[in-house]
Amino acid sequence: MANCHNLFQDYHSEISIGSKKNERMKNSKEGLRTRIRKWFKENQPEYIPYFYIQGSYKMKNGIRTSEDICDLDDGIYFFRAPDVTALTLKEWVRQAVDGYTITAAENRKKCVRTIFSNDYEIDHPVYCKEDGKEYQIAVKGVGFEDSDPKAMVNWFIGKKDKEGRLVRIVKYLKGWANQQSFKMPSGLALTILASNAKDQIVLNERDDITLRDIAKEIKNELNRAFKCIVPAVPNDDLLENYANKEKFLDALDKFIEDADAAIRGTNQKDASKQWRKHLGERFPLGEDKEERKSYGAAAAAAGAITSYPFGHE
Repeated sequence: MANCHNLFQDYHSEISIGSKKNERMKNSKEGLRTRIRKWFKENQPEYIPYFYIQGSYKMKNGIRTSEDICDLDDGIYFFRAPDVTALTLKEWVRQAVDGYTITAAENRKKCVRTIFSNDYEIDHPVYCKEDGKEYQIAVKGVGFEDSDPKAMVNWFIGKKDKEGRLVRIVKYLKGWANQQSFKMPSGLALTILASNAKDQIVLNERDDITLRDIAKEIKNELNRAFKCIVPAVPNDDLLENYANKEKFLDALDKFIEDADAAIRGTNQKDASKQWRKHLGERFPLGEDKEERKSYGAAAAAAGAITSYPFGHE
């Protein structure tokens, strides 16, 4: 069968955040932190900001989109009871970062966004933490809501395998989502779905087979219940109000169908064309060569249908 594992390694390098962009993002993060500390010291000294990188950057599963955009979430924490509204607190942060870039800072629903045009974005979700209470995020138009992003990061770290397969699979799924013409589930939702699916299969040494197997398990789970529960406070369902359910499930079906065809084929170039239909032109074309079938290859092609979770007895 067509082995595209090496092509997926190249694809992973292509969609990952490069060292130069990563260095620019880190420098911008530090520059914004300095600016925020200074603003609060001069304007609201009773609010002392602390910082914690979170989200995909912290979990190391972020990607560059096809437009070469990526993001970094740098949470701002105030360890005190707020005596102003969530909107006011976020507006203070917006004022603090505004002017750092040419593009005006945005006060979005759950973060303040600083846009580095055609390069990357740095988001600042804003939290308050009182003794004996949960972390609370400031949400525009809502107020303060319980939310613990640190617990989410720790949960994902506990799911990771030492070979880095789960991290790569999440990035492949995000690359697939980036190619769709409709709004896909969030990157966090894809991360949770893939992590839960990983526990139900035996991870293959080949990324093409593991990606196909995890996609199948995601579909199986969504068929049982179309939901994605955050495994940390606030434990909400990320798919509860998702408007494109049928489009998403149809796209997932087609992805799995073509993944099966690619893995069962015998020509790497033909197989790569099947993957490119869903992952785009950043996925490399394979060699135009035939591969001989073997019993072991046929068994691997069957995938997770015949596999069991680690520790199964």
